[in-house]
Amino acid sequence: MSLLDRGTPPDPFDVLPVVPSFTLTSDDFADGDALTKELVHTTAGGGNASPHLRWAGFPEQTQSFVVTCFDPDAPTGSGFWHWSLVDIPATVTELPHGVASGDLSGLPAGSFHVRNDYGTAEYGGAAPPPGDRPHRYVFAVHAVDVSSLGVDSSVSPAVVGFNLVFHTLARGVLRATYQR
Repeated sequence: MSLLDRGTPPDPFDVLPVVPSFTLTSDDFADGDALTKELVHTTAGGGNASPHLRWAGFPEQTQSFVVTCFDPDAPTGSGFWHWSLVDIPATVTELPHGVASGDLSGLPAGSFHVRNDYGTAEYGGAAPPPGDRPHRYVFAVHAVDVSSLGVDSSVSPAVVGFNLVFHTLARGVLRATYQR
């Protein structure tokens, strides 16, 4: 079976407890759009800039946010984590374009990255295998009921996700695609 013949894996949030949603938008792409080269990883000829994200309508009791990006279509058996930014203060409702890549100097105070599946503590853009079907990139902002998720930068994105199951009040989601 070739990579093109694989079935479509479920959306990652289909297997987690259902939570309310809130609005998540981006100046860089709309829900369902293909990502631009600027948001693609350098190994795939892109600029590896993190996208602009803005969110609103989350629960009043939100104490912090976590931003994630996951590719459920990666040919790994476990998907591919592109981004996990943890402990964003509840007063922050927008991340500028490029803030989670490069020198990281504009990240919100107190927030930090855990390593992505590229092995770096930053946003890592899309880079599906050449010739593979379009991959889905699920960008999510999780409204959290604690000011700190209780993890540090040494944990994996899966550990962040595990902790989010117990602390997510609501979630805003944008889905994009990319193929090369």
